[in-house]
Amino acid sequence: MNSQEILEQIENEIARLQQVKALLQGSTAPRHNITVRSSQDGGPAPRHKKKRVLSEEARKKIAAAQRRRWANVRKAQAK
Repeated sequence: MNSQEILEQIENEIARLQQVKALLQGSTAPRHNITVRSSQDGGPAPRHKKKRVLSEEARKKIAAAQRRRWANVRKAQAK
């Protein structure tokens, strides 16, 4: 393959990518352009999900439900 053929292939690929870009930009569907930059790039550090906090009452309800489940398992194993 000579350099002229390589350049032609590159030009064809660029043209194809530009068509795809135009189609995507003209699309009515929502696009999610998510870029995560680290603080090393000079941008903001990536965001972390906020830790969920359960109330004491919710924790007690969950614990009681789990104890009931384990009791049922133990009862089934005893039979």
